[in-house]
Amino acid sequence: MTTHVDCTVTHSGIGNSFQHVDFELVNDHEDKEAAEMTNMCPRLRHCIQHCIQPVLVESHPLTADAPWYQRFLNNFFCPPHSRMGGIIFMIVLTSCIWVTLFSVTGEEALPGGNLFALLALFVLCWSGGYIARLTRLPSLLDNNGMNAWLPNSGVLSLNHVEDWDYYEIGGFLGRQSQLLDLRVRTLRQSSTRQIALTVILTRAGLGLDPKALRRLSFVVLRLAFLPCLTETIIDGIASHLILGFPWQWAFMLGFVIAAVSPAVVVPSLISLGERRYGIDKGIPTLVIAAASLDDILAITGFGVLLGITFSTGDIAWTLSKGPLEVVLGTVYGIIGGIILWYIPQKSSRHLLFFRTLLLMTLGLMAIFTSIKFHWAGAGPLAVLTVSFIAAVRWRSEFPENEKNPVENVIGVVWMIFQPFLFGLIGSEVDVFKLDLDVIGLGIAVLAIGLFARVCVSFLSVFFTNLTYKERSFVAAAWLPKATVQAAFGTVAYDLARKNNDINSEILGKQVLNLAVLSILITAPLGSLLISLLGPLLLTFSPFPVLEIASPIREKEEETEDVE
Repeated sequence: MTTHVDCTVTHSGIGNSFQHVDFELVNDHEDKEAAEMTNMCPRLRHCIQHCIQPVLVESHPLTADAPWYQRFLNNFFCPPHSRMGGIIFMIVLTSCIWVTLFSVTGEEALPGGNLFALLALFVLCWSGGYIARLTRLPSLLDNNGMNAWLPNSGVLSLNHVEDWDYYEIGGFLGRQSQLLDLRVRTLRQSSTRQIALTVILTRAGLGLDPKALRRLSFVVLRLAFLPCLTETIIDGIASHLILGFPWQWAFMLGFVIAAVSPAVVVPSLISLGERRYGIDKGIPTLVIAAASLDDILAITGFGVLLGITFSTGDIAWTLSKGPLEVVLGTVYGIIGGIILWYIPQKSSRHLLFFRTLLLMTLGLMAIFTSIKFHWAGAGPLAVLTVSFIAAVRWRSEFPENEKNPVENVIGVVWMIFQPFLFGLIGSEVDVFKLDLDVIGLGIAVLAIGLFARVCVSFLSVFFTNLTYKERSFVAAAWLPKATVQAAFGTVAYDLARKNNDINSEILGKQVLNLAVLSILITAPLGSLLISLLGPLLLTFSPFPVLEIASPIREKEEETEDVE
C-alpha cells in the first residue's frame, strides 16, 4: 500500500516535470518568434516607406515661386489634400450614397430612376459650382448655367413629356444613337425648389438685423414697390409699342418680368453680410426684406391681369388677395416665431436640434400650405417672418458678436440644397422654345425695362445716408430674375392652349420666351455684379454695427432734439 502510494507520487512528479519542461520549451519558441517578428516589423515598415516615399506630398515641398505645373502635379500626391482632396471626398461620398440607395430602392437608383436623376443633378451642379469657385465667380453661375446648358445640349436633357408627365434624361450618345435612353418620373421639381427656397429664406430671416429693419421700414417699402411698378409700366408700354402686345398682355408680361429673384439675391447678400460688407448701414437687411414684398406685388399684379385676360375668377377678390397675403404671412410668422421662443423648452438636452427641426417644419408648412390653398405669396413672407421673430429672442441667449448656432445648422442644410435650387431653376430654361424672331425685339424690351429699374432703384434709396457707391450697389443687386419667371412664365401659355385660343397661345408663347430671356440674362449678370461690386462699393465693418441707414430727415430731427 505504501509502495503504491510512493510510486503514484513519483509518477505524478515525473509528469509534472515533463509538463514544466514542455511549457518552458513552448515559451522559448514563442519568445523567439516574437523576437523575429519584432526585428521584421522595422524592416517591413522601412520597405513600405521606401516604396511609397515618391508619392507622398511631404517628399515634394513646394516653394513660393514654384511654377504652375508643379503646383498642379502636387495635387495628385498622397495623402489627398487641397482641391484634389475635395474631389476625392465627393467621389467617395457620391459612390457610397448611390450604393446605399441602390441597395434600398433597387431600380429607382439605376439610370432611369428618380433617385438617380436627383443624384446626377446634385453632382453636376456641385461640379459646376466648384468650377465657378476656381474662377472666382459665384457658384450660382455654374449651378444655374450648368443646368440651363445641359437640358439644351444633349449631355443631359430634361424634356417634359406632357402625356405621361415624365422627364426624359438622355446622354449625348443616347440622343444621337439611341444607345442610352433614360426616362425619369418627375419628383415634383417645384416641390424640391420650394424646399430649397424655404431653407434660404429661413437662413435670411435668422440673419436680419432688427435694429436696421426698424429704421429702414419705409425704405424697404420704397425699394420693394417703386422699381417693380416702374419696370412693369415701362415693359408694358415697350412691349405694346415694339412687339404689338395688347395692353392687358403687355402689363401681364411686365409683372412677370419685373419680379426680383430671392433665390439669387438672398444667398448673395447673406454671403456679403457674413463677410461684414455693408452691415454697418443694414444694406443686406434692406435688400433681403424688400425682395419678398417685391415678389408679392408682382405675383398679385400678374394674377389680376391673368384674370382680366382670361376672365377667370373675381377680379375684385384677386386684387384684394395681395394685401391679404401680406397680412396672412406676417401674422403666421409672428405666431410661429413666438411659439419658437418657448418650444422646445430651454432645458432640453438637444435644444439646437429641436429648434432647427421645428423652425424648418414651420417654414415648410407655410410654403406648401400656401401653395395648396392658392395663397402662394404668403408662404415666403411667412418663412422669413418666422425665422426673424424667433431669432429676436434667441439673440439674447448668446453674446452680441456670437453667431446663433441655428444659423450654422441651416447653413449646412443650405450647402446641400443650393445645387438643387439653382439646378432645377436652370433646368426649366429651354432655349429650343425661344422664338428667334422675338429674341432681338425681346432683348430691347428687357433692356429698356432694366434701365428704368436700375434708375428707380437708385432713387428709391436716395433719401438715406447711403453713399453713392452704396446706392449703386443696391441698384445692381435689384437686377436678378429667376424664381417667379420660372414658375409663372408658362402659366398664360398653358392656359391659352387649354382654351384652344390661337391668338392667346401666340402671345403666351412670347411671354414665355421673354421670361426665359430674362432668366438667361439677369440671373448670371446680377449674381456676378453682386459678387464683384459688393467688396468694391460697400464698406467693410470689422467691428460691431455702429450705424444704421436711416432717412436723413429722421437724423436731422434727432439732431434738433439734442440741441
